[in-house]
Amino acid sequence: STLEVVLKNGTMAFEAWENPPAPIYMQFYFFNLTNPMEVLDGDRPAVVEIGPYTYREYRPMEQVNFQDNGTKVSAVNTKTYIFQPNMSRGPESDLIRTVNIPAMTVMEKFKDNFIVANVISSYMTGTDQGLFVTHTVGELLWGYEDGLLKALKTFQPDLDDVFGLFYKTNASNDGEYVFFSGQENYKDFARVDTWNSQSSLDWWTSDECNMINGTNGAFFHSVITKNETLYMFSSDLCRSLYAVYEEDVNVKGIPGYRFSPPSEVFANLTVNPANAGFCVPAGNCLGSGVLNVSGCKQGAPIIMSSPHFYQADEKYVQDVFGMNPEKEQHQTTIDINPLTGIVLQAAKRLQVNVYVEKIPSFSQTGDVRTVVLPVVYLNEVQKTHKHRVCHLFIYCTLVGQSQATFKGQRVSLTSITLDLSTHRSNTLITCHTLHHRHL
Repeated sequence: STLEVVLKNGTMAFEAWENPPAPIYMQFYFFNLTNPMEVLDGDRPAVVEIGPYTYREYRPMEQVNFQDNGTKVSAVNTKTYIFQPNMSRGPESDLIRTVNIPAMTVMEKFKDNFIVANVISSYMTGTDQGLFVTHTVGELLWGYEDGLLKALKTFQPDLDDVFGLFYKTNASNDGEYVFFSGQENYKDFARVDTWNSQSSLDWWTSDECNMINGTNGAFFHSVITKNETLYMFSSDLCRSLYAVYEEDVNVKGIPGYRFSPPSEVFANLTVNPANAGFCVPAGNCLGSGVLNVSGCKQGAPIIMSSPHFYQADEKYVQDVFGMNPEKEQHQTTIDINPLTGIVLQAAKRLQVNVYVEKIPSFSQTGDVRTVVLPVVYLNEVQKTHKHRVCHLFIYCTLVGQSQATFKGQRVSLTSITLDLSTHRSNTLITCHTLHHRHL
């Protein structure tokens, strides 16, 4: 393998991009609702966090095609999740009581159509379906046949009667990406050019908010400085975001910079006017720290936030008993080796909430308060394996040596090709020392 930081066959960068060597784990923490009857009477919801339910995540790049003389590469990022019982608090058959998301979605959709609302409400009453449901962890994540959706399917045959928070995401991908390879400009390494053949989004109400910026969050260009802003696009969040330098870190002996999204990323428009475009429909703005993504989630009233409403307005924390935001546990962090741009470790943390409100045409909503109710939060953890650290140590050493021979060119490593075999004895010594000192 060569050390060029470019997406092309034969480079270490391409091999790591195509098949990430570091193990990735996806942890889910559910919020079990403990007082459903009281909530229907207008009380504050009380939840208990239950988790983690941990899955090993595999995410190779597939259907890889080089384009435009190697300056771009297209691929799909297939993700597969395998349950890890020994890293979980219980089996996937554990029961969780939460809001009935299909029902809430249907009720929101038809709340202004009195005749249809009346028919749906009668059906729900007759089949004993209410605002809250109990399902297993596996069903809530990967899908279950929903009675209400099945009934509606008779009127709308193209309707999918299976609902799951991550339905159709296991052993699947989120669409085709075209990435820049970094061949023409090192800062373009792994940057997203288009997603599903689109160079921008159409869910939001301003051009700026609809921009697809940066990488997919798993890879970054080499030679990163502390005053840099790192952009990334998240299809989970249906938007681009950015992270800024927070502090120096050390991961198994390798120096790194910790980057994390500042509160301005999810602030409301009074704090950050650039976020006005995330108010949907236009002018319908929520507070800081929450994002209405219903437009890209088939109309489901889904609100995304950080876990426990970390960095969100205090009212969201106070509205639900059981919220306890803590920076260490709930912020998203990416630790990057600044020379190579390689992610040493990362924790992507997101919470899925549902916008719940009283809908007069549906008696099922009772006297419920208007509340952003947490359902589950995820913690996607990537930790560099010790062998990967060893490779990285060699990588840093050799790149550092090669940079010394190109004085005055800080980014020379992007145009240098070094063959590891020529540094074999050096490499073995470095690796042995690394194991002895840091592992």
